[in-house]
Amino acid sequence: MFDVVQTQETAELNVWQKRPFGSSTRAVHGQLDGRRPNAHHALTTPLVQTATYTFTDTADLCAFMDAKMWGGVEGRGEYGRYGNPTVQSAEKRIAALENGGDALLFPTGMTAVTNVLLSILPTGSHIIFTDDCYRKTRVFVSAFLRRLGIESAQVAMGDYDALEAAIQPNTRIIISESPTNPYLRVADLEKLAQIARRHRGVKTIIDATFATPVNQKPLDFGIDLVIHSATKYLSGHNDIMAGVAVGDAGLIHALRQSQGMLGGVLDPHAAYLLERGLKTLQLRVQRQNETAQAVAEFLEQHPKVERVWYPGLASHPDYAVAQAQMNGFGGVVSFEIASASGEDPLHTTSRFIDAMTIPLIAPSLGGVESLIEQPSLMSYYELSTEERLTIGIKDNLVRFAIGIEDTADILADLEQALRVI
Repeated sequence: MFDVVQTQETAELNVWQKRPFGSSTRAVHGQLDGRRPNAHHALTTPLVQTATYTFTDTADLCAFMDAKMWGGVEGRGEYGRYGNPTVQSAEKRIAALENGGDALLFPTGMTAVTNVLLSILPTGSHIIFTDDCYRKTRVFVSAFLRRLGIESAQVAMGDYDALEAAIQPNTRIIISESPTNPYLRVADLEKLAQIARRHRGVKTIIDATFATPVNQKPLDFGIDLVIHSATKYLSGHNDIMAGVAVGDAGLIHALRQSQGMLGGVLDPHAAYLLERGLKTLQLRVQRQNETAQAVAEFLEQHPKVERVWYPGLASHPDYAVAQAQMNGFGGVVSFEIASASGEDPLHTTSRFIDAMTIPLIAPSLGGVESLIEQPSLMSYYELSTEERLTIGIKDNLVRFAIGIEDTADILADLEQALRVI
């Protein structure tokens, strides 16, 4: 009887161990498979602040080099540019959150973008990007890569026929954001992956910074590689800069080899703070989702707001796609302020922003503090109104990156600021 009970308990334990854990559990614990205690039995991952690693003797060195040829030894390195235990711990945690085989951290989100593209694209190749991608990504692709003999094509976000028509025999990458900045357009990830699979050698990359792994997991829809500016939601406290790429273990291994040459590695202290921030990711994003939805609904009904851009609203052009593939719609709400007859929209919008008391005027997003900006003055200041309109940036556009403050306080702040204009 005792043996039967043991067998039944073992079977139940096996079922439990194979059960997929939720985002919050993974954010706190990582993969939860075969966990070993941290050094000195520390609860948190120790900060290994070193540039180089030592070996006991020549035999120890040779054993390490032999193991390195077959994938390396966990928690062991030779030189800081090739890996760090604290960084590796954060990478594993993010890979678990994204359902990826592995992850690779970089010192900024743009370093992740540039390193990935430089590593994958050979001279003479071709890349396709959507018109609502992050501005610096568009500039890097269309200007910098062109100097290296890499051609590109820009297509309208959501026009999948145009996207497929833009594919050439030498196309190697299709890259987009989802949701995008600042209009929060949402790519149909499954359709994007299907298009790429119909053309041999084409990989898909999604910058999912605005979504986070809590709200959307592009790899589950067939996307090859996910990039995040970990400066934003993943770290969550506006105190570090980091970027990450997540995908199949083989692809990440190849990118890791390139990283060793290009040299863009994350500092272990930043990785330590990033991992600490990850533990509350689910809680923070849930709060930001809820507040942003309430803000979007409030603004859409307000007479002094012309239009609201938020995927959780039925008025958003990608509402149906967002409903189908996202668990939540993020903490960023973009909207357009209405101006009185004869008043300059730029000035009216600035008066509204200056009247807000809770959010700080600053770039970035995803942190615990709410931040607000007028993109025409923050990111496109050097351009004229006509030039900004050409690329879709209106002078009355506001991007509100919502933090974790009380929803009622944020709504009251918006109400009083809108009364000013």
